[in-house]
Amino acid sequence: MKKTHVFRTLSLVLAVVMCTCLCACGSGLRFMFGTGGTAGTYYAYGGVLAQYMKQYAGVRVTAVSTGGSKANIQSIQDGDFQLGFTQSDVMSYAWSGTRAFEQDGATHDFRVLGCLYAETVQLITMDPDIRSVSDLKGKSISIGEAGSGVYFNALDVLEGAGITLDDIKPQYQSFEDSKESLKDGKIDAAFIVAGAPTTAITELATTNGVKLIGIDGDLRDGIIEKCPYYSAYTIPAGTYPGQDEDVETITVKATVIVSASLDDDVVYDLTAAIFDHIDDITLENAKGAELNLENATSVTDVPYHEGAAKYYAEHGITVRTEE
Repeated sequence: MKKTHVFRTLSLVLAVVMCTCLCACGSGLRFMFGTGGTAGTYYAYGGVLAQYMKQYAGVRVTAVSTGGSKANIQSIQDGDFQLGFTQSDVMSYAWSGTRAFEQDGATHDFRVLGCLYAETVQLITMDPDIRSVSDLKGKSISIGEAGSGVYFNALDVLEGAGITLDDIKPQYQSFEDSKESLKDGKIDAAFIVAGAPTTAITELATTNGVKLIGIDGDLRDGIIEKCPYYSAYTIPAGTYPGQDEDVETITVKATVIVSASLDDDVVYDLTAAIFDHIDDITLENAKGAELNLENATSVTDVPYHEGAAKYYAEHGITVRTEE
């Protein structure tokens, strides 16, 4: 009897210890979070969000540098990633099978978790002869990596100004490569689409001097009328070193998407890990200041994950979840 009692006592102690360890370790889930290039906002912000997801959702999330929006959608489709950043326009292309996804076809393997901040279309140059978009004719211009969100944003701006790729010398470069090419005088201007301030532009403005070219007036209004996923945006004076005036431009939205196959409760916890800790996240990344439920729930053309929808419903907001 004594041996039995001792055995039961030890078993109980072991069970308590195991339970404690499991609780401390969280769910044991490990997710890959596709971000963007190391010089862009996705990468830095994704690292911060991954920390909060691990701390408050119990999921070990690893933020990974990638080629950006399209690559992240494809990696979720392939099952390699569980989360990813994407521009709202590229997400629409994927869902409808247009533009960047015309050849591969539509994919419905992802769902929206939420929109986080404005992704600003920024046209930068160090060439004093470039004062407007129309001055890009005949120049060597970085228009983003082929098929990327930046690439299609650049095409929309150029087309709005009546400029074709035949009118310029297009270069298909990442943010980091664009920065280095501008410094070395290999290109005349570059399109950068990311939250402002953007690391690559800040570094250029600090060390080499760079100016922003406005996308405004009739050009801006025409682009928005043709492509409703854009909206008007103002880059405030002082956003970058040496920027003394506001700069008018257009923007899309940085959106976090998740695999459609993820458990509802897990996605609920991931959503809460972000939107329950806005103030703390803002202390670690300035883009946190744009976190709010109105922005988060602004997508209408692609469905939200049921887990995210549950979180928003608890805060009085209904989002689309049906295909």
